[in-house]
Amino acid sequence: MKNFVFLADGFEEIEALATVDILRRAGMDVKTVSIKNEKLVCGAHGVAVEADMTFKEADFSNSDWLITPGGMPGAKHLHEFAPLNDLIKIHHGRLASICASPSLVLGPTGVLKDLPATCYPGMDEGLKAGGAIVKEDMVVVTDRIITGRGPGATFQFALAIVAATLGASQAREVASGMLLA
Repeated sequence: MKNFVFLADGFEEIEALATVDILRRAGMDVKTVSIKNEKLVCGAHGVAVEADMTFKEADFSNSDWLITPGGMPGAKHLHEFAPLNDLIKIHHGRLASICASPSLVLGPTGVLKDLPATCYPGMDEGLKAGGAIVKEDMVVVTDRIITGRGPGATFQFALAIVAATLGASQAREVASGMLLA
């Protein structure tokens, strides 16, 4: 199945790129998607990245994970991009969101209603407004949604996606290869 990481100008580089790296190390098919009309996207700390495709070029049918990194104003730009919000609302696969994105991107769509979720400290208003049960854990895993607290949780967040997709043993193998376990 296909997996997608969405990029907007101002995205948090660690959260997006380390997640892509870890998922690819695990053998997962993951593509970066620019929500702009061009592939070049600039991160919150000035790192320019060429996405694999633009939103308009992507085929989201048969997709498993839709992943939104945080960073400001990247998460705000993702929130303001109506086609992504519409996709999240109708997506039958899994969602993963970290840092500001659980609050700014997932919260307003209503997909977190009555579910535990975490986000960057001080940004939990969007979680509350969306009906989520706010947690302060570094990573929160439910049946189909994984949320992470921020940049320092990125490895744990990405490995949780690997574990949910390919099993805990594959996540441990990837972590071991990265000297994390």
